[in-house]
Amino acid sequence: MSAPRTILHIDMNAFFASVEQRHRPELRDKPIAVIGSASRTVILTASYEARAFGVKTGQTTWEARRLCPQLTLVPTSNRLYSATSQQIIAILRDFTPLVEVFSIDEAFLDIGASLRLFGSAEQIARQIKQRIREELGLNCSVGIAPNKLLAKLASDLQKPDGLVVVRPDQVARLLETMPVGELCGIGRSTARQLSLLGITTCGQLGRFPLELLTRRFGVIGERLRQMGQGVDEAPVVAEEDAAEVQSVGHSMTFSHDLSDDHEIRAKLLQLAEMVGRRARRYGVSGRTVTLAVRYADFSTFSRQQRQSEPLALSDDIYHASQRILDELQLEQPVRLLGISLSTLQRNNAQLPLFPEQQRRLRATVAMDAVNNRYGDFTVMQGSLLDQQEKGSHVISPAWKPEGIRNVTVT
Repeated sequence: MSAPRTILHIDMNAFFASVEQRHRPELRDKPIAVIGSASRTVILTASYEARAFGVKTGQTTWEARRLCPQLTLVPTSNRLYSATSQQIIAILRDFTPLVEVFSIDEAFLDIGASLRLFGSAEQIARQIKQRIREELGLNCSVGIAPNKLLAKLASDLQKPDGLVVVRPDQVARLLETMPVGELCGIGRSTARQLSLLGITTCGQLGRFPLELLTRRFGVIGERLRQMGQGVDEAPVVAEEDAAEVQSVGHSMTFSHDLSDDHEIRAKLLQLAEMVGRRARRYGVSGRTVTLAVRYADFSTFSRQQRQSEPLALSDDIYHASQRILDELQLEQPVRLLGISLSTLQRNNAQLPLFPEQQRRLRATVAMDAVNNRYGDFTVMQGSLLDQQEKGSHVISPAWKPEGIRNVTVT
C-alpha cells in the first residue's frame, strides 16, 4: 500500500440555489428551489431555508409547495453556474495543481506537496473556505482524509459550511456503523443487494468473506470489500492528465412530454446541431451515433448505429439519429432525448473533394464561428426558428470546465 496522502474534497453547499441567491439579492435568506425549466415539476436542489421545511431534491413542485407554501421556484441558469464553478476551480488551483473536478460543485485536491507552503491540511481547508466565501459569497463543506473515498464521505458529515478531518487511526471506528449507502460508488441497487447478504454497514462489508462477495458481484466484489475497509488507491487526476473522453453528447429534458413525431424530429435536429458543433470545436468526428430516449415514466433506453464514415457535420448526425428513430416504436410520450457521438477520431486538415461537400463545410464553419462568439443558436437552420428550448435545463454530473470534457449536458 502506498504512503498516506492528504486529500481534500470540496463540496459546495446547495450550489445552484446558493448561486441564485448570491446573484439575485431579493432571494437571499428565503426558501427557494431550482427547477429545470419554468414548466417542469421536479426539484433539482433547494436552499437551506427551504430544506428546513422538508423540501428536497426529487420532489415534485406540488409536494414542495405543500411543505413550504412561500417557496420560490427558480429555473436553472446554467451559464452562471458554469462560470461560478470555474472561479471556484481557479481558487483551488492556487493551492495545488492536483485538482480533479468531480462535478460542477465538487472537486478533489491532493495537497501533500502544498503543506510546506500553506501549513496544515486544516489551515489550507480554512483558507479555501474563506476565499470562496469572501470572493464569491458562497459556502462549502470540506472533508480531509487519506484518500478520495474517505474525503468525500467526510465532507458529507457536516453540512452546511462544515470541515471534517478523518485521520488514519479513526477510519475503522468511523466505518464500523456507517451505512454502506453513504460511500460514493455504492448506489441504491448495490446497497439492496448487499442487504440481502446481511450487509448494511461498512464494517460488515469490510469483514465479509471475499469469496462470497466475488461470487455475488464478480470482479467488483474485491473493490467493495476494500471500500468497506476505507481503502482507496485512486489518485487525484488533474484535468490535463485525464484520459481523453470517448464520446461527445448532449441530451435535453423537455418542458413537456413529446408525442408529436414532427416535434420529436425537430428536437433531434436541435440536438444534432449541439453535438456537431462541439465535435467540430474540438476537432473530432465519430463513427457511432447513439440515440437515448427517456419516456414520461422515466424508463430510459438507447440504440446505436455504426456509420460507414466518421461524422462531424450536424446534418449527417441528424440523419443518422433519424434512421435510428425510424427503427423504434415509441410506446410513450418522450420526456428526454439525447444524441452522442463515439468511436472518436481526430480530424485531419484535408478538405472534402466534392463541391457540394465543400459548400456544406464552408457554411458550417461560418455558422460555428458566429455561434462560438455570440452564443448557441445565434445563427441556426430555418427549421429551428420555432424551437424555444435552446439548450438543456440541467447541468450534467459529468460536467467539466475545460476542453472536450465540457460536452455533455443533461
